[in-house]
Amino acid sequence: MPQLRSVPLFLFLLLVAPLAARAAEPPPPYDIQAKQAIMIDATTGDVLMAKNPDEHMAPSSMTKMMTDYVLFDALKHGALSLDEELTVSERAWHMGGSTMFLKVGDRVKVEDLIKGTIIVSGNDACVALAEGLGGSVQNFVNMMNKMAEKLGMENSHFMNPHGLAEEGHYSTARDLSTLARHIIQDFPEYYPYYSQREFSYGENLKTGLPIKQANRNPALGVVQGVDGLKTGYTDEGGYGVTVSGKRGNTRLILVINGLPSKQARADESRGLMEWGFRNFDTYTLLKAGQVIEQAPVWLGVKAKVPLTVAKDVTVTLSREARMGAKATISYDAPIKAGTPKGTPVGTLKLTLPGMQDIEVPLVVGEEIDKVGTFGKVGSAIDYLLSGSSGEQ
Repeated sequence: MPQLRSVPLFLFLLLVAPLAARAAEPPPPYDIQAKQAIMIDATTGDVLMAKNPDEHMAPSSMTKMMTDYVLFDALKHGALSLDEELTVSERAWHMGGSTMFLKVGDRVKVEDLIKGTIIVSGNDACVALAEGLGGSVQNFVNMMNKMAEKLGMENSHFMNPHGLAEEGHYSTARDLSTLARHIIQDFPEYYPYYSQREFSYGENLKTGLPIKQANRNPALGVVQGVDGLKTGYTDEGGYGVTVSGKRGNTRLILVINGLPSKQARADESRGLMEWGFRNFDTYTLLKAGQVIEQAPVWLGVKAKVPLTVAKDVTVTLSREARMGAKATISYDAPIKAGTPKGTPVGTLKLTLPGMQDIEVPLVVGEEIDKVGTFGKVGSAIDYLLSGSSGEQ
């Protein structure tokens, strides 16, 4: 018999209960100047704010996040090593725009070239890495596009590894947030490069000292918790930046693009990150194995069986959503004795104001043995007399 119960979600959330007394206000509207923007929670992927998130745009030097992802993947699989040295070609040396100040014929460590792409946005470093790993820039670009497809970046296409304007080279705010999330989750050992504040390479001809350049991320060192990722600028795309930061259990990823100036980029990125941290928190609402319900058992040696969730349930909630959250439990009762542990038998639906409902499978928490032949009739009579509500 189907069982359906709706209860306040906070009955499950002892971890969150102390926050219930706080005022429940919706996040205030934020006047976004950027042409394209998105903010997501890095843990859950929940979209917290968006403006034209799927509109094609020039990603400019934020392209370099994909260049780095391909390189990180190669390092992980042993195709390259950080200490390996690559030779700088004339093509790499000749690149305009942001530069690491490489020279033709230099032998440069992969790690230095990666720092050059991330910290100082060196177009020359991107070409040197692309040629070193892919054999040619075009082969490397093919690797970038295959990786974009693998990561689910459905509205992106790359024509080069550095992001200088080129016909057919585009991405979206949503796709870049997806890419940033993968960098953070897939390569935690390399992500700290994005928080490095400065990088020195080459030689100042006047002083003979290494050339020191600062990280261009306007929120790094200004907004508490910010530790990445990458700026971008071209005439076609305007000023943009992908930012990530963490406070407590909450990690946010912000992508903005199409801003008119460096100052506008700095102001908007800092303001939006503070807005996000002020209005949203990430909670693990339910732990894997946590008992949600004791369901009646048909013809079992025990009268009840625990129903649990198989995986942690983590969500990002505003204060308003947290206060109004509800949970609905549905399952067919009774549960047959002998049903294997882990078998899905129902659903826990979380209804969160202003957000898409979340449905989580309810699974059998333990296998209950069947009663013997002589106990079946008695058990069946007991069950019928005691009712089948499952709410005892």
